[in-house]
Amino acid sequence: MNEMMQHSIFFGGVLSLLTYGMGMAFRKRWKFALFNPLLISIVACILFLIAFEIDYETYYEGAKYLSYLLTPATVCLAIPLYEQLTVLGRNWKAILGGILSGVLTSFGSIFILASLFHLDHSAYVTLLPKSITTAIGMGVAEELGGYVTICVAIIILTGIWGNILAGILCRILRITHPIAKGVAIGSSSHAIGTVKAMEMGIVEGAMSSLSIVISGILTVIGAPIFAQFL
Repeated sequence: MNEMMQHSIFFGGVLSLLTYGMGMAFRKRWKFALFNPLLISIVACILFLIAFEIDYETYYEGAKYLSYLLTPATVCLAIPLYEQLTVLGRNWKAILGGILSGVLTSFGSIFILASLFHLDHSAYVTLLPKSITTAIGMGVAEELGGYVTICVAIIILTGIWGNILAGILCRILRITHPIAKGVAIGSSSHAIGTVKAMEMGIVEGAMSSLSIVISGILTVIGAPIFAQFL
């Protein structure tokens, strides 16, 4: 099986799309929060590779072409923001304050947890960019001397859990304002969480898209500063 897959440059991409489609079908059929399509796709791909003893390099030869779509997909999130410029203009102070609070909370929680669990410097800086989009987070982790591959995994998991828990936490904490929802989701769980924000509403999606950009910029600026704390 491994040798056969090595001759197909589309194997990784096809497997990823099929498992994601399966996740979408599960989510549509049962509408359960844990049936996140991306989470199901990741677990299914891992199980498939283990079952047929296919190494990651073979899988990635085809899957890497999907990665090329990450940046343009993120840029497209600017469209709903453009459509809500009036809302942004009226509430820009609260929005920027909320995003800054989200970034500082992320940094602070990572510092506290890293101190409690006695993580070394490399592991600590690997976690610092956990709440920003993968394209930016990889560069931040590499620049600070972190583990890039682990950083990517942490960023994806952060987004998945943000997508799963966003609606539940908003109900528990009684967060009802669409701007507050969007800023909270975008500044904590980047593009994957923004998908959930867009499901909630147009304003939520637009504010979440804005939060991705500003959170990324603030993290690039703030991560080197917080990296010196441990």
